[in-house]
Amino acid sequence: MSDDGPNRTAMNRRSFTLGVVGATATAALGPVALGSTAQAADHTSEPDRHGAFFEEQTLWDSVAGPLVSYHVHALAVLPDDTVLAVTEGRHEVCDAGPRDLLLRRSTDGGRTWEASRTLVASVDGESWGNPALVVDRRTREVFLFYMLSLRLPQNTSCSGDSGELSVISSRDSGRTWGEPRSLAGLFDGFPYNWALHGPGPGHGIQLRSGRLLLNCLHRRVIVGNTVAQRYYGVAPICSDDHGATWQAAGEVPVQVAYPVNEARTVQRSDGTVLVNGRFASGGENQRIVSVSTDDGTTWSQPALDGSTGSFNAVDAGLLRYTGGPGSRQPGRVLFSRPDSPVRYNMTVAVSYDEGFSYRYQRVVNENRSFYSDLARLSDGTIVLLYGCDGDMAGVPQRVDVCCFSLDWLTRGRDSLRRGPHYRESVIPLAEADREVTGGTVQTVTDPLARGGERLVLTPERVGDAVEFAFRAPRTGDYELLLRHYRSADGALATVTADGTGLPAHAIDTTAQTADGFDLAHLGTTRLRAGRHTLRCAVTAPGRGGGTRLGLDSLSLIEAPGSADVRAEVVVDNDRLGFAVVSGSWPTATADPGFWSGNYRTAPAGSGERKVRWQPAVPQDGVYEIQTSYPPAADRASNAPYSVVHADGTTTTVRIDQRVAGTTDPRGGTWVPLGEFRLQAGLGTSVELTNDADGVVAADAIRLLGPQG
Repeated sequence: MSDDGPNRTAMNRRSFTLGVVGATATAALGPVALGSTAQAADHTSEPDRHGAFFEEQTLWDSVAGPLVSYHVHALAVLPDDTVLAVTEGRHEVCDAGPRDLLLRRSTDGGRTWEASRTLVASVDGESWGNPALVVDRRTREVFLFYMLSLRLPQNTSCSGDSGELSVISSRDSGRTWGEPRSLAGLFDGFPYNWALHGPGPGHGIQLRSGRLLLNCLHRRVIVGNTVAQRYYGVAPICSDDHGATWQAAGEVPVQVAYPVNEARTVQRSDGTVLVNGRFASGGENQRIVSVSTDDGTTWSQPALDGSTGSFNAVDAGLLRYTGGPGSRQPGRVLFSRPDSPVRYNMTVAVSYDEGFSYRYQRVVNENRSFYSDLARLSDGTIVLLYGCDGDMAGVPQRVDVCCFSLDWLTRGRDSLRRGPHYRESVIPLAEADREVTGGTVQTVTDPLARGGERLVLTPERVGDAVEFAFRAPRTGDYELLLRHYRSADGALATVTADGTGLPAHAIDTTAQTADGFDLAHLGTTRLRAGRHTLRCAVTAPGRGGGTRLGLDSLSLIEAPGSADVRAEVVVDNDRLGFAVVSGSWPTATADPGFWSGNYRTAPAGSGERKVRWQPAVPQDGVYEIQTSYPPAADRASNAPYSVVHADGTTTTVRIDQRVAGTTDPRGGTWVPLGEFRLQAGLGTSVELTNDADGVVAADAIRLLGPQG
């Protein structure tokens, strides 16, 4: 079993420690590859919280009771280092069923916790939910926001139709709480006919100006509205008088293509505020982002953002760890989420560029993982609160709290004492000297671009390119990170530096679902100090048939080890690159072991039904190609996969789909089709037909490599 973090055990408390010597050894050996075994020792004694350490314990457990579920959480560390953890205590497994709001409190940095107590009790089936904490660090008052969820009589779902905000506060570090205040009516002036207003969940922030800011999610009633008609959106609340009064701030422009709801905010070092939110309509997607330059009063147009990858639609944690406006410390932002197309694999990552990319990450729990929130103690200890484990796909068995160090998270590549030794030179391509060899280049104003503008190359023919001049500040080895823009009419592009193909150089810039920014890790190359060129050429239409190329910035990164990036390309049965070529292939979910949300099937036949996966191969080389499928007794023993690889050669491999493959913690049951030499671009394909002796399942394929 792969383990990128501590192994799961049946214990309710775990402690793992790497001393200073161990942390130094890890740094000297370089990064640990994703999926490798963590080098952590299991100790029953309390760690001293020096060097690399990890502790975990359970705060609420549905098996121990008394309630059937604990789900949706809030977390905050107060100025005196008191830790507050709040969760929904659910009397039923239902989003709008009877719910209490429960508090646990720690005054010793998360080592021990007071008994759970009820802050807001369900009376006559009341459904109190979406806890969110906001701390005023100047007055030391902490606010708990929550919502009363109501269902219309004709609503047969488990989600509420309407909800209004309330708030209580504490001035003694959570020992006692004041009377509730209703915030009903704050959003009456918005034009979307929103009926449900949910705070957070998680935590809000205090801006450099002193303003308190808390994200709130909104939508119309469920009854009578499709998902698109619910107008999912985000509009925060704010206070400029230390919480005495609260007002609605501006909304992120509401668009059906960007159905943002549960979201977090962080203030970047330049003072802009970033909102990073869940794709509300479910499934596997990138996050939706927007920025504000006026403390949340107005927001930019939203877009998808690939900085944290593509994973299950779920509430995620976002935290300013160090740095920020006016700080001389290195800027670090933390992000927590189940790194998987389903709710598994709780992972925490760290960014050194204000959330434009995340360099290091570590798995905390590779089993079922749900909502999460992050906080920080004054000594730098990271606190993670998250739902985990259990047998139900949408409901955690337990809510655990983890305390760990930056050393542990980065495997010794960064610590508060030594620093990250991270340097990044950012070249906004809209500002760089450039030469266009064909077609036209348009500059687009975009607050989400690193320099406030991005470029769009519209070629006249295949091969048209734009070449940029940039400078390396010193001679050395640099990781090259290209931030580009995906659109429905995106092209296949080839990227070279100084006329030489980079380690990863082919990019399909077609959007998966909606337009937005993404990252291409171009590998490491040695550059001499001085002037260089980056050439981006349109070499073929993208998988959506388009030929536009959107470009944002190039980053030259110097840091110890390499970024934690998986060397894999996955194409699922309902994602970009998959096509039903002939016949009917209905989706199914009955048999476990598939990747992401579903799989497709076809009965035994003579090959009249066919599907095709077409991955975007990043560079020339030898790759292992694997396929995922859910095994079952009625599956084909000879499912025929045909692989088109380099030079157009086709190899057919027959797989016994009755036999399970290797299970990945993130999902899927994977079987190798073999190793194949592939060319960069879109020339590779894998086809599957029903020319078999049983039911054929079409799920996903992935490329691993290239192999050396």
